[in-house]
Amino acid sequence: MLQAQMRDLTGFIETRQQLLTLRPNHRMNWIGFAVAHHLNSNGAKAIEILGAYEGTLEDGYPPDNERCEHGEMLLYKISLLEEYGFLERALEELYKKESKIVDKLAFKEQQVSLLVKLGRLGEGEKVYTALLTMNPDNYRYYEGLQECLGFCSENNQYSSDNIEQLEALYKSLGQQYTWSSAVKRIPLDFLEGEKFREAADNYIRPLLSKGVPSLFSDLSPLYDHPGKADILEKLILELEDSIRTPGAYPGRQLEEPPSTLMWTLFLLAQHYDRCGQYDIALTKIDEAINHTPTVIDLYSVKGRILKHAGDLPAAAALADEARCMDLADRYINSECVKRMLQADQVGLAEKTAVLFTKDGDQHNNLYDMQCIWYELASGESYYRQDDLGRALKKFLAVEKHYTDMTEDQFDFHTYSLRKMTLRAYVEMLKFQDRLHSHAYFHKAAVGTIRCYIKLYDSPPKSATEEDDEMSKLLPSQKKKMRQKQRKAEARAKKEAEEKNEEESNAAGVSKTGKRQHAKPADPDPNGEKLLQVEDPLSEATKYLKLLQKHSSESLETHSFSFEVNMRKQKILLAFQAVKQLLRLDADNPDSHRCLIRFFHKVGSMAAPASDSEKLICSVLVAERPDLSQLHGKSLIEANSHFLEKHKDSLMHRAASAEVLYVMEPEKKSEAVKIIEDSTNNLMLINGALGPVKEWKLRDCISVHKLLGTVLFDPDAASRWKARCAEYFPLSTYFEGLYSSAIAKYALEKMSKAPQNGVPSHQEVFRSRLTHSSNGKLEAFKDLTV
Repeated sequence: MLQAQMRDLTGFIETRQQLLTLRPNHRMNWIGFAVAHHLNSNGAKAIEILGAYEGTLEDGYPPDNERCEHGEMLLYKISLLEEYGFLERALEELYKKESKIVDKLAFKEQQVSLLVKLGRLGEGEKVYTALLTMNPDNYRYYEGLQECLGFCSENNQYSSDNIEQLEALYKSLGQQYTWSSAVKRIPLDFLEGEKFREAADNYIRPLLSKGVPSLFSDLSPLYDHPGKADILEKLILELEDSIRTPGAYPGRQLEEPPSTLMWTLFLLAQHYDRCGQYDIALTKIDEAINHTPTVIDLYSVKGRILKHAGDLPAAAALADEARCMDLADRYINSECVKRMLQADQVGLAEKTAVLFTKDGDQHNNLYDMQCIWYELASGESYYRQDDLGRALKKFLAVEKHYTDMTEDQFDFHTYSLRKMTLRAYVEMLKFQDRLHSHAYFHKAAVGTIRCYIKLYDSPPKSATEEDDEMSKLLPSQKKKMRQKQRKAEARAKKEAEEKNEEESNAAGVSKTGKRQHAKPADPDPNGEKLLQVEDPLSEATKYLKLLQKHSSESLETHSFSFEVNMRKQKILLAFQAVKQLLRLDADNPDSHRCLIRFFHKVGSMAAPASDSEKLICSVLVAERPDLSQLHGKSLIEANSHFLEKHKDSLMHRAASAEVLYVMEPEKKSEAVKIIEDSTNNLMLINGALGPVKEWKLRDCISVHKLLGTVLFDPDAASRWKARCAEYFPLSTYFEGLYSSAIAKYALEKMSKAPQNGVPSHQEVFRSRLTHSSNGKLEAFKDLTV
């Protein structure tokens, strides 16, 4: 078991062989020996062993109580034959052992896989037709049927003849499987123009009448197809207009129920949200809420729209209102917690999250349940608030979960052989080998590295340094600082006492009245010990190596590799990261930024003295001409060429401005001008009710931070903030006109204003604020901005 766990495959084979020699009449030893050879990529030997095992069985085998296990072993053997290219033999074996295979669905799927690989598409078509009879909503069966008929496309690019044939095919299938949603949805992927519009119309109408909240999620992939978003918009607007006036769909006399209009508005709001037209999206969702105020999904979607528009506190307030409408819904509770964490309301999010945990130590229960999404969102929030200790604690908890998952496979090495779940067992081992390439682990590792880099750049101050800084302050400033520290200490002490009291009460007696064993208290609840590392960069390197091994195709991996190795003065490793960035995407702003910074740093270093330094210098001199970005150009010229090539992109201009300032600090004003001269052009994705600007909110926030912290120009940052407040009027970061940050201030002002009975600009502003709430201005009174 340890050899299988540690992937010591050579030793695993030897041990399995000895076990088989000692007990050859034990089935598990034969199967284990075969699996060991399979894991060691010796499929032919594994097949031979399974064949030898079958030769030891009697003619009447298996008995009724072992038919399932024996059938699984046969399917495993056939899958081995397929994997190693013995296709004819696998198909022959499959037909020969059909009577002994209990899982008939797996039998047919294995059969059709072999037939397609052998090129026997006619027979494969018949099997796929039989599979569709068993499950007409399985998309894989439709894809396989298309492949058998010669309609195979990776990017949904078909000729006009193929489209006509596919249309006829799905029309026939639709008549056969009238209850299947897949047979109606799939044609939307390949149809174009008027045919697409007609098919989408027929697909959308019954789902709007039934009130299916997930309709937009179903249609969302179509927005990646050129032109289809425009057709969908016009179609849904026509449906809305028809339902409003006659009360029925176009061309129909039967009147629709009132809820159909609400679900149509719901769909339109999500459509405009996807297209970036948040003002129209909010108008539609507000109308839907006024129509039917009791539908929870409306508040959830409005919160999502506000989040995309940049008003995170308002989004959290809407999500909390949706949660309060159904306190027993765990999904809505989780979505509310996520919105609160995005708005950096960590304390409130924790209290909301533990509502669905067991009695006792609720926060440890979240850890025990491996609630990774919560820990990631919480860690990101703590990082934004510069609480590196708590952020590291959350990110490292996720890393521990993945370690636990790796250890958990230990229980299956004998269990799977005993229960004969061999195909699932091998798949599980392959999954474990790529476990650390999962997106959640990538986010946790990136968060950990980011924390350690920040800790290295800004190490915590010692008590002596704090005393020295305190001695330089004025007496009034010292007094304020001490008062602030005393308040913070008292607040932390009170929170700790309340938490300990709650945990002791909950741990003592559960809701059922039973005594429970209290878990030991966390010795480092705030992660303060995690900050006391001697070398933060060496800690960051541990997680960086995991990313390089399992996420080598991610730009983020090599970007952090560059940052860490430049700080460690590992020149060749930093250059290796630069080359990987250029390989993956040479035009990416981060790739350009790292390339120029690297050679600028190398150019400013002292002349090489030691043999190793001379060797490194010779390597860089030899490699530089191979980089097309720098071939025959100075760094200034390369940066100018990059700017000219990508002059219409905000983030490319920002990268060019940053490296210009790094190379020539005296040209800060020129660097700032490069950013401020950027133009937010129109992006005509969807022109029925108005165009959309190109700039994204997250990019504008990044540029604002660049101006304030890297270029050190507060005036330029202030001008940029005022400019972006116009583009993103709902953004709390930029304090847009309709954001909850301004709404809270305006409400305070309006409550103090004299009432003279004359409509004023304040009342007009009050009406506009309804775009930032669900029609209840009171929702903003308790928002934390």
